[in-house]
Amino acid sequence: MSLRNISIGDITEKVVVSIGGSILIPGRNDGKYIGELAALLKELSSEVQISVVCGGGKTARYYAQTGHEIGGTMYQQDLFGISATRMNAGLLDLALGYGNYPDIPVTVEEAVSRCEEGEIVVMGGTEPGHTTDGVASMLARELKADRIVNATSVDAVYSDDPQTVPGAERYSEITINRLEELVYGEHGASKSGIFDPLGVEIAKNHKIDIFMVHGRDLKDLRSAILGQKIKGTVVRSH
Repeated sequence: MSLRNISIGDITEKVVVSIGGSILIPGRNDGKYIGELAALLKELSSEVQISVVCGGGKTARYYAQTGHEIGGTMYQQDLFGISATRMNAGLLDLALGYGNYPDIPVTVEEAVSRCEEGEIVVMGGTEPGHTTDGVASMLARELKADRIVNATSVDAVYSDDPQTVPGAERYSEITINRLEELVYGEHGASKSGIFDPLGVEIAKNHKIDIFMVHGRDLKDLRSAILGQKIKGTVVRSH
């Protein structure tokens, strides 16, 4: 089912939204929220080309943890998590009116091939070892997107975890280099769940801005998708 009702060439900007599973399915009016999110995306698809990558959230964590408890390898745990991301993508795809699940893109290349202006492509994870933030950055790179919108359960980027460090500094705008410092530890190991390290590297190398917002704040999410002023954090890549 196509939602396209505009002519090719009307849209000049491309946006990839990475939306966490903790936003889609926290167990709080999820159906209502997903319906409102779909309505917002359909509305904005007449102004920007939108692609969405969905995370796995608590469903992915549950299956991965249970898989670990019964002897599953890390690779097998990742496969369970990827399945959860695709189910979440299927819910949003259904709310958009497509009903493609389980036939949703399973690779970045497949997603790119489905991206037509005015239509919204929704996918989940791709393969073990790649987070959905990382996949969103890969998709943004291939589409030559103008920005990535990271819709998460935190309302901005902070210098430290605001839940454990009350005086953590809240940023309204930072550089990609500063985000890289926050994501990586002293010896290069990932120390933070702000954004996937590979995703940061891709955004930096390909000069893609990242807008960080709370995913259930639909007003701020709207502003981020349109590249307008937000309450969250703008990460400038150049």
